[in-house]
Amino acid sequence: MSKKLYVGNFPFTATEDEIREMFSVYGTVDSVELLTDRETGRPRGFGFIQMENYAEAMSKLDGKDMGGRALRVNEAKERTERAPRQDNRW
Repeated sequence: MSKKLYVGNFPFTATEDEIREMFSVYGTVDSVELLTDRETGRPRGFGFIQMENYAEAMSKLDGKDMGGRALRVNEAKERTERAPRQDNRW
């Protein structure tokens, strides 16, 4: 069964291919999604990986150095719906 992982603290220069290659050592990577800023289009330094053998990848890659940054790898959590924002302008 495929599982979605949250991966944070990527170097801003990381590419989907580099991430896929790093995680594919531990199993088949179904998808890689690196998030970008809506306004600037620049990388935000985190993303999501979907893969089958996620437990080994998670334990081996959490804290691994990539471009001088220690990766954070956790199981992704479902987004909860947030309450609408209050407009408190006067």
